[in-house]
Amino acid sequence: MIEIDINHRPNKKNKYPVESPASLPAWLLRYRRPLIMLAHITAFASSLMLSFLVIHNMNFEKPGWVDIYPTLLLFFLIVKLSVFGFFKQYRGWWRYVGISDLRGILWASFVSTLIIVFVWFVTANIEAVRANIPPDLHRPAEGVCIADMFATIVLLSGLRIIIRLYYEEFRTSEAGRMKRFVIVGAGNAGEALLREMHRMTVAEYEVVGFIDDDPAKKGTNIHGIPVLGDVEQLPQVCQERNIEEIAIAIPSASHQQLRRVIQVCEGTKIRFRTVPSITDIASGKFRVSQIRDVDINDLLGREAVQLDLDLIENFARDKIILVTGAGGSIGSEMCRQLCNFNPKLLLLVEQAENPLFYIERELCTQFPAVSIKAIICDITDRGRVCEIFENYKPQVVIHAAAHKHVPLMELNAGEAIKNNIIGTQTVADAADNNKTTNFVMISTDKAVNPTSIMGSSKRIAEMYIQDLNRTSKTHFVTVRFGNVLGSDGSVVPIFKKQIARGGPVTVTHPEMKRYFMTIPEASQLVLQAATMGKGGEIFVLDMGEPVKIVDLARELITLSGFKPKEDIAEPDIAEDEIEIVFTGPRPGEKLFEELRIEGEDMQRTRHPKISIWNNIPMDRYRLWAGINELINIAKAQNHSQIIEKIKELIPEYIGRTTTSTEPANT
Repeated sequence: MIEIDINHRPNKKNKYPVESPASLPAWLLRYRRPLIMLAHITAFASSLMLSFLVIHNMNFEKPGWVDIYPTLLLFFLIVKLSVFGFFKQYRGWWRYVGISDLRGILWASFVSTLIIVFVWFVTANIEAVRANIPPDLHRPAEGVCIADMFATIVLLSGLRIIIRLYYEEFRTSEAGRMKRFVIVGAGNAGEALLREMHRMTVAEYEVVGFIDDDPAKKGTNIHGIPVLGDVEQLPQVCQERNIEEIAIAIPSASHQQLRRVIQVCEGTKIRFRTVPSITDIASGKFRVSQIRDVDINDLLGREAVQLDLDLIENFARDKIILVTGAGGSIGSEMCRQLCNFNPKLLLLVEQAENPLFYIERELCTQFPAVSIKAIICDITDRGRVCEIFENYKPQVVIHAAAHKHVPLMELNAGEAIKNNIIGTQTVADAADNNKTTNFVMISTDKAVNPTSIMGSSKRIAEMYIQDLNRTSKTHFVTVRFGNVLGSDGSVVPIFKKQIARGGPVTVTHPEMKRYFMTIPEASQLVLQAATMGKGGEIFVLDMGEPVKIVDLARELITLSGFKPKEDIAEPDIAEDEIEIVFTGPRPGEKLFEELRIEGEDMQRTRHPKISIWNNIPMDRYRLWAGINELINIAKAQNHSQIIEKIKELIPEYIGRTTTSTEPANT
C-alpha cells in the first residue's frame, strides 16, 4: 500500500542489515587501500609491457625498448597513480563493482593517456629542436600510449569483475535446501533483486525465472535466468516448476495489480513477497533485497493522500487539543498525527486504563517535545467532563470515543444510546460552554440510512452537534467514513485468528460488501476536513470501491499459504485448505454500506477525497425533546421501545426487534 506515513522513523543505528566482513582477514581490511594501490601498480606495469609487445609484434627477444622500460614505467606510474587517485579509484569495494566503477576506469585511463601523450609531445619536440634531430626510440610512440590505455582498461576492469564473480559464484554457500523462487516483474527492480540475491553470502533461494506481462520480454534471459511467461501463466509455472515463493518486484505496482497476482494464484500453497516502494528505495530507507511478505493492506490500500500540511499545521500548532477515545484505533492514530504538528498540550481522554497507558508511553517516547496529559474519564460523566474543560480550556476537540460494534449494540441498545448520544452531548456542551474553537466528531458510514442501533445512535449524535452549531461560537463539524483496516474487532484480525486456528473462516453473506481504508489515511483526512469546516458540515470521506468480504477472506487465506474451500459438496478438508463458512447476516448489518461522495445531496470541496452531505436539519425543540425521551427510555434497556423512538427521530431507520449472541466479523 502507498500512503503518507509522517510517523515513520528509521533506526539510524541499523539502517540496513550490515553484512559482516568476517569472511575477510582483519589484516586484509586494515591494509585494504595500500593493497588496492599495489594491484593498480601491477596492472600499470603489465599494461605498459603488453603495449610494447603488441607494438613490436610480440617480439620476446631483447629489443631496444627494454632499456628504457624502467624509466618510462616510473613516468607512467607517477601520472597514472595521481590521475586514478583523483578519480577515487582506490576507494571502491570491488565485490560490488558496477557500471559506475567501469566508467571511472575509462575516464581515468583516458585522462592519464592524454597527459602522457602531451608531456611526451612537448619534451620530444624540445629535445629534437635542441639536437636538430627527429625524436628517437627513447621516447614512447603514440601507438604505445594508445595500446597502454586499452590494456589498462582491460586489466583493471577484468580484475574487479573477477573479484565480484569470486564472491557471487564461488564464496556463496547454501543454507540447507534452497527455496524455489520466481520473480514477478522483469524490470529494473526485478533485475536488482536478482543481482542482490547473487551477492548474498548464504544462498537461500534458487531463482527459477521471471514473470512479466510484456510479450517482448518472454523468452529473454536476465543474468542467465529466463522470463517464463505472463501473470496469467503464473499458476501453471508454479505447478510445473514446484515454486515455493513469489516475489512481486514491481515497486510502482498499483493495489489492483498486486491483487491480480494474488487472485490468479488463488488455490496454490505459495508464499508471496514484495519489494519496498520506489519512494522508500529512492530515499534510502530500504534496499530492493529487503523483501517482505505481502500484507492485506497492500491489496486494499489506495493512492497516497495529498494533504495541505500548512492548513493542518495552522489548525494544530501551539493549540491545546483534547482527544476522546484516545486509546482506540482511530483515537490513538489521531494523537500520533497531531503530535507531528507540535500542539501546545495534547489531552488523552479515555475510559479504559490499559489502552490509555500504552498510547501515553508511545507518544512520550516518540514525541518527547510534545506536552501530553493522560486523563481517565467516562464521557457520560458530566461533572468530570466539565471539570476537564474548565481546567485545561481545550481549543480543539477530536471526539473519537464511541461504541462501534454493530451486533453488540443490538444486544445492548441502552449502552449505545448512553455512550454515543449522551457522551457526545456531554462533550459537545462542555466545548460550547468553554468556547472551544473547533469540535470534530468522528462518525460512520453506518449512520447513512441506518439499520442498526449503533448507526442510528451516531446519526442522532450528528444531528445534535449540527443543531448546536447554529447558536454556538464553536465550529462543530462531523466526518464520516467506513471500516478501517486493523482496527480492534474488525474483520481482518478476526480472519487472521481463524486462519491461524486452521479455520473455518466465517463470513456472514456471499454478497456482503464493505468500504475499507487505512487508519492513518482516515486520520489524515479527518484533520484535513477539520481545517475546511466553517461549522455545521457533515463531511464524507471518499472510501473508494467497496470490497466483498468473501473476496477478502479468500485473499487472506491465499496470503497465508492455504487454499480457500467453499464447496460444501466435499466435506473433507485437506491439510492445506481453509474452509469458508457463511453464517448469515446478523441483526443490524447491511449487505452493503451507502457511503458516496457524488450525487445531488453531495457538495464537492477543494479536496478530491472529501465532500459535504447536504441535509435539512430538524427543528431544535423536536430534536432535543426526542433525544431526552430516547435517553429516558434507554435507561430501561427496552429494545423495542428504543427502536420505536429512534424511528420518530430518523424516519429512514429500519430496525429489527430480534437479537443475536453470535460475534460479528464485519
